[in-house]
Amino acid sequence: MGKYNFDAYVERRNTNCIKWDNLDKSFPRAKEGALPMWVADMDFEVAAPILEAAHKVVDRKVFGYSTREVDRFYDAILGWYKRRFDWELDRESIMFSGGVVPAISILLRLLTEENNGVIIQRPVYYPFTNKIKENNRKVVNNPLIYKDGKYTMDFADLEEKAADPNNKVMILCSPHNPIGRVWTEEELKKVVEICKKHDVFIIADEIHNDLIRKGHKHINLQKLCPEYKEHIVTCLAPSKTFNLAGMQMSNIIINTQELRNAWNVEVSRCGAQSGPNPFAIEAIIAAYNESEDWLDELNEYLDGTVEYIKNFVEENLPKVKMIPIEGTYLVWLDFNEYGLTAEELETIMLEEAGLIFDEGTMFGEEGSGFERINIACPRSIVEECMNRIKVAFENR
Repeated sequence: MGKYNFDAYVERRNTNCIKWDNLDKSFPRAKEGALPMWVADMDFEVAAPILEAAHKVVDRKVFGYSTREVDRFYDAILGWYKRRFDWELDRESIMFSGGVVPAISILLRLLTEENNGVIIQRPVYYPFTNKIKENNRKVVNNPLIYKDGKYTMDFADLEEKAADPNNKVMILCSPHNPIGRVWTEEELKKVVEICKKHDVFIIADEIHNDLIRKGHKHINLQKLCPEYKEHIVTCLAPSKTFNLAGMQMSNIIINTQELRNAWNVEVSRCGAQSGPNPFAIEAIIAAYNESEDWLDELNEYLDGTVEYIKNFVEENLPKVKMIPIEGTYLVWLDFNEYGLTAEELETIMLEEAGLIFDEGTMFGEEGSGFERINIACPRSIVEECMNRIKVAFENR
């Protein structure tokens, strides 16, 4: 028995919670009592040191403008990445953003012109597509290859897309959301080799880099390929790792002074959040300095949940394929053998099973027939979820 109890239920309804509140308005077709397992935050209590740090901020009784320009803030981040990944970051390279998605918008404006192409690998985190389109850039899809229940990159297609001089940037999702791949050293080196050959800048979204399943290892792209790091921006955050998404705190690693200067100008120009709030500052310090044991136990618990789902699918859902999950807390299930349309699959989940997932088509047409399930919740909820799926599909 570990120090932390991840089986404990935390009531999140009526707490201004995106995942659990206002479901009747956000998902009007969902049956009463639906389980929300969609948006990627956790239903677990945060680590005790983070709670203690937040209480100390409350006890100050003043919540004024705050600065991250203190040594212990940077020391916490630098220490974490050195300790966990043997990656030595430069303090000057760490830029602030309220989130990775806003950061990607800023970076697209800095690194591309309107109508330039941006390469993504669908099925992939849907805000990539949204931000490319909203900034009047072109989505260039380098679709992943799905074969025998596994995903790999299509390097021949990537080479073709990267060779087009209009395609200036690639957004790499590593670990990949929603498919759960943790890219290998060989795969990552090949990506950099192709992008370097064709002068394509890489935005590496590594927000899930701490959430790695047993037997796998995340490799930081900048650390692996330092010779190209001036052409790589890495997006990091404690939000997924420590369930701090509401703190609005991300660290964007930019390795040239020229791009850092441009970043600061653009942040000022567009009125973006320029610094963290006092809770975020103390939370990140407590997370990286004192909460490592919580993360280790969390990953072990998630590994157990993954094993449970794998066994359940094999025993009860013979037509469903569970894509091997190497990273994240997001399970990607393939229901295509049922021969349903994406709309029919969504209707079954919402109206019959009472389950709210992120539908596969959100991640591109390649996701049709798939469901993304957030398993970062007590095992009892996952068990209820899987049994609801079983009942809904046992006669189909």
